[in-house]
Amino acid sequence: MSKPFKFKEFEIHQDRCAMKIGTDGVLLGAWASIDHHPFSILDIGAGTGIIALMLAQRSSAELIDAMEIDDDAYEQCVDNFENAPWGDRLFCYHAALEEFVDEIEDKYDLIISNPPFYSEDYKTEDKQRDLARFADALPFNHLIDSASKLLADHGVFCLIVPFKEENHIIELASKVSLFPNKILHVRGNPDSDIKRSLLQFSLTRTDLEINELIIETERHQYTDDYINLTKDFYLKM
Repeated sequence: MSKPFKFKEFEIHQDRCAMKIGTDGVLLGAWASIDHHPFSILDIGAGTGIIALMLAQRSSAELIDAMEIDDDAYEQCVDNFENAPWGDRLFCYHAALEEFVDEIEDKYDLIISNPPFYSEDYKTEDKQRDLARFADALPFNHLIDSASKLLADHGVFCLIVPFKEENHIIELASKVSLFPNKILHVRGNPDSDIKRSLLQFSLTRTDLEINELIIETERHQYTDDYINLTKDFYLKM
């Protein structure tokens, strides 16, 4: 049994999950807007459940649902929810997104996803990890179309993608009347290229707010912006 990953207010067991806790999930869970005081939240492709747990800590949402297709990840997510201080507000469905969209009548005030994507065009020998990582498990167009159907009128949809996919995602979203309101571009350090885009969409057109986050000035020297974003979660921040 591997040791759990400890955050300030909860811990995550991840020995059965193909995709381990990484910066992407933590960034998204810390950045996603709760300014509109969501009552209901949905995490699509929950993995360990980390993003749903971060939102349970940050918000007063009474209904926090997660959805995970992989058997082992689903069971681990359920365990992590049950062991969290907010277990009574968290629920994980074992389902594929298309079944979920067909069966769920509710609309969500906040939908969030750290979707699988090709970090490079390679596949490994580990099929479970490939399923978690690669976009053929959850194509972007399918994700965005589903989010538009599940989103409440005043709701927001937040996701993190490789920077090179940003324009493609915005174009896909526009086809289902989802408009970008906020974008955060993430660089590893001041000299590196933009690696990730965090995107917030809604059904309302607004002026687009674009910001940039640099994670480190040098190895393990974190920027104030990154510390301020993640300090409620990481033990050492």
